[in-house]
This record gives sequence, C-alpha cells and structure tokens, in this order.
Amino acid sequence: MDTQEAINYQRIADAINYIKLNFKDQPNLDEVAEKVNLSPFHFQRLFTEWAGISPKKFLQYLSLDYAKGILKDKKATLFDTAFETGLSGTGRLHDLFMNIEGMTPAEYKNGGQSLSINYSFAESPFGDIIVASTTKGICYMAFADDREDAFEQLLLQFPNAKFTQMVDVQQQNALFIFKKDWTELSSIKLHLKGTSFQLKVWEALLNVPVGGLTTYASVASAIHNPKASRAVGSAVADNPVAFLIPCHRVIKSTGEIGQYHWGSTRKSAIIGWEAAKVNLVA
Repeated sequence: MDTQEAINYQRIADAINYIKLNFKDQPNLDEVAEKVNLSPFHFQRLFTEWAGISPKKFLQYLSLDYAKGILKDKKATLFDTAFETGLSGTGRLHDLFMNIEGMTPAEYKNGGQSLSINYSFAESPFGDIIVASTTKGICYMAFADDREDAFEQLLLQFPNAKFTQMVDVQQQNALFIFKKDWTELSSIKLHLKGTSFQLKVWEALLNVPVGGLTTYASVASAIHNPKASRAVGSAVADNPVAFLIPCHRVIKSTGEIGQYHWGSTRKSAIIGWEAAKVNLVA
C-alpha cells in the first residue's frame, strides 16, 4: 500500500468510526467530510470506493440495525425507537425500514403479524414450487418436493403472518418466468426481508444474466467486499426467492457446480435449461 492509499484508508477508517460513534446525531455529509479534512464531493467518492456504499447508506444501515435491536423489546414503541435512533419522528423510521428492509417497522416488530400473505403451489420444469406474495410483491419462492414441508418452511419465515392459499397477480407474473421472455422480469416485484449484507448479495445476483454464471468471489467483488466470499456463500444459501433471485448461477471458482439448497442435480438442470433457452433465442 503506497503512502496515498494509506492516508485514504486512515481517513475512511476515521470516518467510519466517527459515524459509528455519532450515528444517533445523524451527521450529514458535510459534517463527516470536515472531520477527515476532505471536501464533501471528494469524501463521498472516496468513501463509496473504499466501503462499497455511500456515507448516507452506511449511516442508514447503522441506524436500522440499532432500531431493530430496540424493536426486539416488545414494550418499545415506534416513537421510542425513532427517538433513541436519532430520527426526527416515526415517519423517518418508517422510510428507513421501507427503503432498506422492504417492510414497515411495525411489520418487523411483529414478525409479520400485520402481513397478509397469499401462497400457492405450481408446477415448474424442475418440479413443484411454492410461491408466496404480499401486496408489495413476491416474498418467498421455493421448490416443493414435499408440499407440507414446504409450507412449514414458509411459516418459519413469517411466523405471525396471516396466510391464504390463493393465486394472485403477483404470483402469476412470477410464474411467467418459466414461460415468457426474460426481458419481462422487471414486471416482477419482490418484497424481501434480510440483513443489509444479504440484500446487497441478492441484488448482485439479479445482475447475473440469464445463461451466465458467476462465482462467490465475483459476487464479493461486485458488492465491493472482495474478502467476503464465505459470507457471500451464506447469503446465497439464505436466498428466500428461488430462481427469481438466481442463486443457481453461482458456482465455485474451480468450475464445480457446488451446493444448492434444492439439490446439485436440480441446479445443473436449471443451468443447462437456461443455457439452451439463450442459445435458442440467439
């Protein structure tokens, strides 16, 4: 590491420590930049380059994690949580959860109690699947070799939600992925819950093209955390939406297919099926 890189690293380390110590004051870009003797523009660019996310997003992640800890106390109100996190009100707390977590603070606090989830079973080229949705989008999708067990797994994801077995428009759009042009994938809405790291990994997977493959190391690099291959592997394994978030396109750096939650044989079949579809279109 040359002298300038060392200086830049120390500045970013100091900035991260400052934000961690003062996140309850919700410091703005200008304030943090001043602490490390950089212009706001230069600091924004440098922080994003080194940390992989903007200073604002980093502050949001810290605030979210802290708010989650408070909400685990069933006696804590949303107002208390917003105040303790340094937010100006419950409106900002709501926006924070919706922008990053994809659910309201109340939904998170109640383990999905206020969620109404529709679910159904359907056939796919790779076996039966279970697909579940809220009004906001697909929240769960998995291969269902045993339907009773598949539903039990769904219940574990949202233990307090209200479930109705029915097919809705969200599910129909998602299931078209097996039959229609992949360019229409943008019409499929997802409603996901996960850690900030998991969401970044799943977003990176969505950028892997149909018929293409990637590695855990490549995904780690894509989220600007090249040493996190093992953590990436865990996030890939925790993917709650099979096929739509294409965790099957991640293989080992050696070229081996690697593990898959629903079996390596099924993973190989999906990869081959997608490659054939792409070649057919070409």
